[in-house]
Amino acid sequence: MLDLIRIRNNPQEVVDALAKKGCVVDFAEVIEWDDLRKAKITEVERLKARRNEVSKSVPMLKKQGQDVAPIFAEMKEIGETIAKLDEEVEDIKTKIFDFLAGLPNIPDADLLPGEKENNQVVKMGGEKPVFDFEIKNHVDLCTDLGLIDYERGAKLSGTGFWIYRGKGAILEWALLNYFVEEHLKDGYEFILPPYQLGYNCGFGAGQFPKFADEVYWLDVDEDKKKNRFMLPTAETALVNMYAGEIIPEEKLPMKFFAYSPCFRKEAGAHGTEERGMIRGHQFNKIEMVQYAHPDHSMEAFEELVEKASRLVEKLGIHYRVSKLAAGDCSASMARTTDIELWIPSMGIYKECSSVSNANDYQARRNNTRYRDSATGKPQFVHTLNGSGLATSRLIPAIVEQFQNADGSVTVPEVLRKWTGFDKIEK
Repeated sequence: MLDLIRIRNNPQEVVDALAKKGCVVDFAEVIEWDDLRKAKITEVERLKARRNEVSKSVPMLKKQGQDVAPIFAEMKEIGETIAKLDEEVEDIKTKIFDFLAGLPNIPDADLLPGEKENNQVVKMGGEKPVFDFEIKNHVDLCTDLGLIDYERGAKLSGTGFWIYRGKGAILEWALLNYFVEEHLKDGYEFILPPYQLGYNCGFGAGQFPKFADEVYWLDVDEDKKKNRFMLPTAETALVNMYAGEIIPEEKLPMKFFAYSPCFRKEAGAHGTEERGMIRGHQFNKIEMVQYAHPDHSMEAFEELVEKASRLVEKLGIHYRVSKLAAGDCSASMARTTDIELWIPSMGIYKECSSVSNANDYQARRNNTRYRDSATGKPQFVHTLNGSGLATSRLIPAIVEQFQNADGSVTVPEVLRKWTGFDKIEK
């Protein structure tokens, strides 16, 4: 949610910033609505003052034997007018709220405009593997080694689903254990959230109403606002945990991570770049979230980028870090940096973590604030999130980058204490 005061004070600045995301907007009408709202509130206050003044005169007039019926008639008329104006004010507030709720977040000033074509690679990490044999793709490797059963996954649930089997399931769980251990070392609190969320969570995270059709709804009620949906990412739950609350300033930053399966209706194109586990309707992920003081928001962002990068680095995987252009950031985010894994068979990099800062956009939507120690007044927190990490891109990268000439796959060293084996063979 954008700050209407900022829009009123610097409308062109906000227009130009949103244009970097490809959003064309005109604030003239919403400012007119706000002017009308203020005028009606002023009139309500004038009428209330008049009603109080008239009301105070009634006892004296009664003592003087004067007829007070006209005064009661006037007070009734004033009351009816006030009620009508109050209703009109609420209608205008709803129109303003709905208008602002549909706008994306303002991108940070240092972001380039445009979309993927203007993303910037800011770091290359890990050694790029070189092979002296003909490599296999991850679908064939996972099938040959009995790690993933794509055929029976589709039999159970359709395209975009798979089954982890045997050492594949062990490798998946080893990754999750590795992430959990690393986040606990860094002082993050472990959360296991509900997998079904209310509409308010999707709205507070900035995913609704625009992207309400991209999640799986539980058809309990036809009205989506009374219904529940399967969480698309644990971020949707974590950034709403303190909705409507005022957090003591000394508790900031608050750092959480959560494990959850993620449920996505949109599984992408069915081309070679989306084959196997690269994109699916259900996948496992550890998500990191911070509630940060606005003055330390950028520090929190850099910490999350470093954490996600370090997780990949310790696995020994070749990767890169990319700063996204404004238009490639999601609607709710002011900035995003992606950690992308090298997939040798495709010759491309695929994102396994998006680290983002929403600034106060989500906090304004779900009213999450802290109490400023200097002024004593509530202020909006900043919320940040980052995958730490998503496994469905990691297993393809691991099996492809660590494959051997005999068709086996070497297990990354940091995972072996959980797998119990250092190589996967037929």
